[in-house]
Amino acid sequence: MATLAERTQITSPAGPPPVDRRGLTDEQLIGLYRTMLRIRRFEERAKELFLEARLYGSVHLYIGEEAVATGACATLSDEDVISSTHRGHGQCIAKGLEFGPMMAELMGKATGYNHGKGGSMHIASLEHGMLGANGIVGAGIPISTGAALGFWIQGKPNVAVCFFGDGAANHGSFHEGINFAAVYKLPVVFICENNQYAQYQSVQQDLPIENVADRSVSYCVPGGIGGGSDVRSI
Repeated sequence: MATLAERTQITSPAGPPPVDRRGLTDEQLIGLYRTMLRIRRFEERAKELFLEARLYGSVHLYIGEEAVATGACATLSDEDVISSTHRGHGQCIAKGLEFGPMMAELMGKATGYNHGKGGSMHIASLEHGMLGANGIVGAGIPISTGAALGFWIQGKPNVAVCFFGDGAANHGSFHEGINFAAVYKLPVVFICENNQYAQYQSVQQDLPIENVADRSVSYCVPGGIGGGSDVRSI
């Protein structure tokens, strides 16, 4: 029987090209898939509970964006930190938070990560390096920048990762945070999860440029574009 590594290279004459493994082992690929699947299953259950009116407040699902958080967080250490958006469940799971306390938080229970007071949009766990999801658009950008400043001042070899949406790219916090990080060369990575819509408006109506990543040139920081559905490109 062929190994997984061998099977990824087998194609028919009319079939797809060999899978680009990006140097990942079988175990690493399976681990990435498992994390994405866990995110999807959690979100599906959260949707069911929300429709049954068993959750408090609004619930914004991460379905379809699992690869971004999974790929980014797979490279982080336990001491690295992240900040998230109002769709924070995926980043929480990818950073190592557990289903039980997360679901308890959504249900407003004292056993939740924030004792049921944060709800879906504000899950945080400093123990796991999760600085918090946030219901305010773009608010995670200065939070991550501040965390990176702390690492820099203390001389720690850690990094802060900030997830934000395309809508946040037009907020003042985006420009101020990235400019500050660029000036002091802070250890922070800004990841825009561009799902093409900032609530009800298309990104094409909001941006005068083709890609959010193009704005990195203005701040003299490296920028690039990855495939949001391909965990290997993150």
